[in-house]
Amino acid sequence: MPTPTEELVATISERLKATANVKVVYGEPQVIEDKTIIPVAVASYGFGAGSGTGPQGEGSGGGGGGCVRVKPVGCIEITAGRTRFIPVIDVNRLAMLGLIGLALVLFWFRRTFRRR
Repeated sequence: MPTPTEELVATISERLKATANVKVVYGEPQVIEDKTIIPVAVASYGFGAGSGTGPQGEGSGGGGGGCVRVKPVGCIEITAGRTRFIPVIDVNRLAMLGLIGLALVLFWFRRTFRRR
């Protein structure tokens, strides 16, 4: 007979499996005039669980959780003449790369001109 923790893990994993399909990554195609647009995303899944033990009649435990993260990355545009991928610009990532680049340049300038 499964323990409550095992039942919880089974329930969480079944729910995550139910969401793990191609429609999560490639959305429903949308037809607009002579174009077909297919949204594209990256999906990631994770879950965890716990359990517990203790003396007979005093033991306790349990726990669990899961998450699904879906991040849009662009769309596929299909026309009679061509098919192309149009990326979504991730402003946060660009800003982070810019800050890292600026920090590296400042570090290099400081190190270069300090020695003279």
